[in-house]
Amino acid sequence: MTYLAHDLDDPAIWRRVEMLRRGGADVRVAGFRRGQGPLPGPATVLGRTANGRMVQRVRAIGAAWPGIARAVPPQDGPEVVLARNLEMLALGARLVRARKGRARLVYELLDIHGMMLGQGAVARTLRRVEAALMRRAELVVLSSPAFAARYLGPHGQPEVPALLVENKPFARPQAARPDAPAPGGLEGGGPLVIGWFGMLRCRWSLGVLDQLTRATPGRFRVVLRGRPALDVMEDFHAVIDANPDLSFLGPYAWPGDLPDIYGGVDVAWLIDRYQAGQNSDWLLPNRLYEGCLNGAVPVVLDGTEVARRTAAWGCGVTVAAPDPEAVAAALSALDPAGLARRRAAVSAIPRAALEMDDAECRRLTAAICGTGAVPLAEAASPAIPALAR
Repeated sequence: MTYLAHDLDDPAIWRRVEMLRRGGADVRVAGFRRGQGPLPGPATVLGRTANGRMVQRVRAIGAAWPGIARAVPPQDGPEVVLARNLEMLALGARLVRARKGRARLVYELLDIHGMMLGQGAVARTLRRVEAALMRRAELVVLSSPAFAARYLGPHGQPEVPALLVENKPFARPQAARPDAPAPGGLEGGGPLVIGWFGMLRCRWSLGVLDQLTRATPGRFRVVLRGRPALDVMEDFHAVIDANPDLSFLGPYAWPGDLPDIYGGVDVAWLIDRYQAGQNSDWLLPNRLYEGCLNGAVPVVLDGTEVARRTAAWGCGVTVAAPDPEAVAAALSALDPAGLARRRAAVSAIPRAALEMDDAECRRLTAAICGTGAVPLAEAASPAIPALAR
C-alpha cells in the first residue's frame, strides 16, 4: 500500500500508518512536510507546504505532479493508493493512472477545507475537481458520518462506497480507565479543572476560556497541552502569560501521556469554532475518544456531531449556545455530585466505542484494501449506508 499524506509532520498521519500496519498492510509513505526535525518513520518527501497557504500548496502539487510515478515506483502485484485530503487525491489519481489499472484508489476525507464550502466560484470549482477525482476512487474513508450527511450528500458529490474510521486510539490492555477524581479538582474541593488538548486552533475558545476564568478568579482552572496554531492565534502565549488560571504545558507524547494529562482534569474541552457551522460542527475529534477513555467528562456544543455522540452515550456537559454566557452557565452549574454522575456515565461507555483493537484494525484495513467487506455503519451513523449502496 502507498499512503499519500498532505503533512508528514502531523502525528495523525503516523497513527493511520500504524493502524494499517496492525491491520496487515505493507505500507510505504510519501507526502509533503510542514515542520522540521526527524520524521517518525521512513517516507518519500515530495516537497514542502505551509498551513493556510492554499496557493502555495497547489503549486507544490503541480511541481510534484509530473514526477510522482518516478518518486513512488510501483510495488509488486496489485497496489492500493490511499490519498489523504483533496490535494493528495489529485496525486493519487495520477499515480493510479500510471499503474495502468493495477492500483486501487481510496480517498481519505477527514477534513473539509473552508474553501470547499459555499457557492462562490472557487468553492464550486474545487468541488467539481473533487467530484471528478472521486469518480476514479473505489472507496472514501470518513472519520465522521456528518461529512456524508452535511457535505458529500448536500453537494451532490459522487456516491462512492464509504467507510467510517473513527479517530479512536489503539487499545492498550494494560491501561485501566481512571475512576478517581482529578487531583485538586472540583471533587477534591478545588476549582473545576478544564483540559484543552491536541491541535489548539480555535481563537474563540481561547477568548472564552480567558473570559471565564477572569470573571470568577480561582473558580476555574484551564490546562492546555498540544500544538497551538500560532498563525491563527498570534497572541496565544501573551494571553496565557497574562492569566494565572490558564496554563500551557507544551506538547505531549501520544499515546503514553494521555492517562496523565486527562487524568489531571475534571472536564475535557471539545468545543471548536475554528470553522463554525462547517467542519468544526461535523468533526468527531481525537480528544472525544481520548478524554472519555481516560475519565474526563466532555464539554460539547449543542447541535454539533460530537454533541450528538455524547448524547447517545448519555454523558457530557452540553453548552446550549456558542456564547460566553452559555459556557459560564453550563460549567458553573456543575457541582461535585453532578460531576461524579457524569464521570460514572463516561466510565460506562464500552471500550470498543472508544478504542481500536487489532481485530478492528484488520477489518478496516481489509475494507480499504478491497479484500474485506465495507462494514455497515452503526445506527449512530445513518448517512454512511446511503453512500455505500
